[in-house]
Amino acid sequence: MKTLRGNLADFRRMFRRLWARRVTRIAIIAGLAVFGIILPYFFQTGSTFTYDMVTALAYVVMALGLNIVVGFAGLLDLGYVAFFAIGAYTIGWLGSGFFAYINNQKGIHVGVTGLAATLPGIHLNFILVAIAAIGFTALAGIIIGLPTLRLRGDYIAIVTLAFGEIIHDVAVNGINIHIGANATLTAGRQGITPIDPISLPGGQPFDPLNLRPWYWVALGMVALVLFVNVRLRDSRLGRAWVALREDEVAAASMGVPLVKTKLMAYATGAAFGGMAGAFIGSFLNTVNADQFEFSFSIFVLAMVILGGLGSIWGVVLGAILLSFINTWLIPQVLNSLPSKLGLNFDLTQLSYGIFGFLLVVMMVLRPQGLLPERRHELEMVEHVGITGTDMFEETV
Repeated sequence: MKTLRGNLADFRRMFRRLWARRVTRIAIIAGLAVFGIILPYFFQTGSTFTYDMVTALAYVVMALGLNIVVGFAGLLDLGYVAFFAIGAYTIGWLGSGFFAYINNQKGIHVGVTGLAATLPGIHLNFILVAIAAIGFTALAGIIIGLPTLRLRGDYIAIVTLAFGEIIHDVAVNGINIHIGANATLTAGRQGITPIDPISLPGGQPFDPLNLRPWYWVALGMVALVLFVNVRLRDSRLGRAWVALREDEVAAASMGVPLVKTKLMAYATGAAFGGMAGAFIGSFLNTVNADQFEFSFSIFVLAMVILGGLGSIWGVVLGAILLSFINTWLIPQVLNSLPSKLGLNFDLTQLSYGIFGFLLVVMMVLRPQGLLPERRHELEMVEHVGITGTDMFEETV
């Protein structure tokens, strides 16, 4: 066991030396990009794997957004599902026939083609909807962040949890909130269906049976969010987030504006969640209140913890792994296991229990995550980051 750990440690050190070279980084990233682009060609256009991969990439965007709040800034957010809901409802409002009474039932159409250009309601191009979702969710992130400015630790988690539950209740009961005389805020559990498929400027709407264009759009979103994450991490704002995470009092004494720094973390993380929510709404062709349960927030948070708090590439890995466990491993591979043992239940009923068990195992065996951030990994090493009092006690 010690030999295996030593070999793994040697491999990590060697990889870090290679990764420190700019040429190596560019080669690895370029290779991953090429592999990601051509991956759908190894499967049929409507294969289950491609469907699962599209879902996983959308979850990667959400997990990277939550990582900014939890991993970079150290603000525990248990209501991230709220931003998913707002982004999804944005495309439900601006990319469907939900507001069919608009313009004397002739509809409003901007940048759309095909059937959507002839239907009543509001139908905007997906890029415009994504921009609107980013704006709405960033504003919502600021609103949610305001009550937490004077709070720390568990109290932040309680407040954000409350906002997540509020959004879910609004989604369920919004069918009773009337906008004018002809529309409601949401469609409740009935859902808003159908949602316009994505159509890029100058192109035709995506075919739900050909998942490759959906995959490439999701991959492009991941690439954009990765670029923004890396730039933010290395920026002045990113260093302020890390200082806030390590010691809020020390950060304030060094001149870090706490209010602005916290609100920027909430707004940025929320914007990514809203963009992914709009994409998922279009991909699934429906926006339903039952999608926005509290368990989804825990699901995304588990991705961040599994990959490594504050680690960009670790979060990507954690999101893909948990997504495939949820959509492929449990329902398609292991679901029949209980019946083979004489038990009368589906393993899918225990999905979140399995996720909880995985997190417990991770906390015991590798609390820093699969691909931890360097600073966070050092904090998990014995004698690193201990106080002077602790040092004195150990000496005594």
